[in-house]
Amino acid sequence: MTAERDEILQAVSSAVLAVTRHLSVREVLQVIVRSAQRLLDARYAALGVPDDDGSFAEFVAEGITDRQWEAIGPIPRQHGMLGAMLREGAPVRLSDLRADPRFEYWPKAHPVMKDFLGVPITDGGEVLGIIFLANKRTGDGFTGADQDLLQVFAAHAAIALANARLYERGRELAMLEERHRVARELHDAVTQKLFALRLSAQAAGALIESAPGRAAAELERVQRLAGEALGELRAVIVELRPAELDRHGLAETLRKHVRMLDRLQPARVAFEADALPPLTSAVEVAVFRVAQEALHNALRHAEARRVAVRLSYAGGTLVLAVEDDGTGFEPSLSRGLGLVSMKERAESVGGRMAVSSAPGEGTTVRVEVGV
Repeated sequence: MTAERDEILQAVSSAVLAVTRHLSVREVLQVIVRSAQRLLDARYAALGVPDDDGSFAEFVAEGITDRQWEAIGPIPRQHGMLGAMLREGAPVRLSDLRADPRFEYWPKAHPVMKDFLGVPITDGGEVLGIIFLANKRTGDGFTGADQDLLQVFAAHAAIALANARLYERGRELAMLEERHRVARELHDAVTQKLFALRLSAQAAGALIESAPGRAAAELERVQRLAGEALGELRAVIVELRPAELDRHGLAETLRKHVRMLDRLQPARVAFEADALPPLTSAVEVAVFRVAQEALHNALRHAEARRVAVRLSYAGGTLVLAVEDDGTGFEPSLSRGLGLVSMKERAESVGGRMAVSSAPGEGTTVRVEVGV
C-alpha cells in the first residue's frame, strides 16, 4: 500500500506542476479528486471552488455517473455542510453526515452519504475551496490518518489554484498592455490621418464654388488620406488577430477554444463544423470574436448547462450558430451582453447577426456572412 500511495502522490504532484502546460485547472483538480478517492478508498469524492454568486466556479466529483448528474440537476449551492466548511475553514470528520446540525438536504436523486471527511483548501489563511470524501468502502469510517492524508491533497489543490490565479493575472496584464499599445498606435497613426482627412474635406467644401481646381486637389488629398487610414486600421486588425487563426484557421481555432471551455466549465460545450472554404483574415477574426462573446454570455450570464457551437457553409454563406439552454432574455429590451459589439463585428465584414431568445427558453446567436 505504501508503494501505491507514493505512486499516487507522485502522479498528483506531476499533475499540479503541469498545470501551466495544460492551462486546464479543472483537469488537475480532477486528478486530485480521483487520486484521493482511490487512495482513501471512498465511494464518493468531490472538490468545489466557490464563486461570488453563491455557487461554485469549479465543482469536480468522482463516483457519480453522467446520468445521475442529470437527475440531480445543477451543481450544488454554497449551503449546508459545504457552505459551513467554506465559512469555518476547518476540517470536518463525521460518522454520519445526516446527524450533523449543519446538514440541510440533498436533491431527490442525490446519493445517500453517511460517513464524511472534508478539509478546506487554503492559501495564506484564505479559503479557496473544499475537498471532501464520503462513504468509505472499508473499515468503520474515516480515520485521523485519512484526514492527514486528505490535507496533503488539499495542499496540492491550493498550489494548482494559486498557480491558476497567477496565470490569469499575468494574462490579464498582458491583455491590458496590448490594449494600451493598440490605443497608442491608433492615436499616433490613424487618429492623426483622420484629423487631416477632416480638415481637407472641410477645405474642399469651402473651395468647391470659388476655386474648383483647388477643391479638386483637396478631394484628391482626402482620397489619399482615407486610403492611408484604411491601411493603418487593417494593420492594427491584423495585429489583433489571434495567432492561432494564422496557424490553424477558424474552424480548428474555435474547436480548441470550445474544447478548453468544456474542460474548464461545468456546462457541456460542444462544437461541430462543415468543411469551410478559404476565408479572409477579417472574416475569421470577426466570426471568432462573435463566437467568443456569445460563449462568454452563455457560460457566465445565462447559467447554461449545454452550449452548442456550429460552423456551417452552403451556397457561398458562412453561418455561425451558438445555442444555449440558459435563462434567456428579451432581446428587444437589452442592449447589453455585448450584443451591439457582436452586431457591429458581423456587419464590419458584410454579415448580419440575429438573436433568438426569451426568458427561460435559452438563446441562439446566429451570424451569416457571404464569402
